[in-house]
Amino acid sequence: MSQQTDEFSEPPGSLADPSTLLIGYLRAYRDTLLRKLDGLDDEQLRSAILPSGWTPLQLLKHLAHVERRWFGWGFLGRQLTDPWADHDPDDPDHWYVAPDETVAGLRSFLADQAAVADRVLAEHRLDEAAATGGRFADDPPTLGWIGFHVLQEYARHLGHLDVVRELIDNSVGK
Repeated sequence: MSQQTDEFSEPPGSLADPSTLLIGYLRAYRDTLLRKLDGLDDEQLRSAILPSGWTPLQLLKHLAHVERRWFGWGFLGRQLTDPWADHDPDDPDHWYVAPDETVAGLRSFLADQAAVADRVLAEHRLDEAAATGGRFADDPPTLGWIGFHVLQEYARHLGHLDVVRELIDNSVGK
């Protein structure tokens, strides 16, 4: 029988406020991501298992940048010097982690982006449109749309990471 690598901990079923639910689900997905990476050594974190070529560490960096692009650059309209810093400069269709980037540094970066996202979701209405001038020149999406978009990014990529963990060490998620 395969060991469990994580237990997804949903927010309480009694919650009804959509903003609180989005914050709770994003936190649960972030926690699941980090638990799925726990126990992998540096070689496993930096090695591609699937033919698409991404590594678990690249996925961590990508999801942190997804939050940065959608909540900071997107919703708040913050100016970023390199919003696509998770992409390979030589091949923008692929993610990239520099040799000197560490798990601890990327976990910290994710925590910083998570704090921004959680604050945005707590302080703004879901029907509020994103700012223009950052990611969006015109016709910006609502915060609710952004929140659900980021949730689907996590759900999709955590499913990919389930497969990678199973191939690495037979661990399966729940």
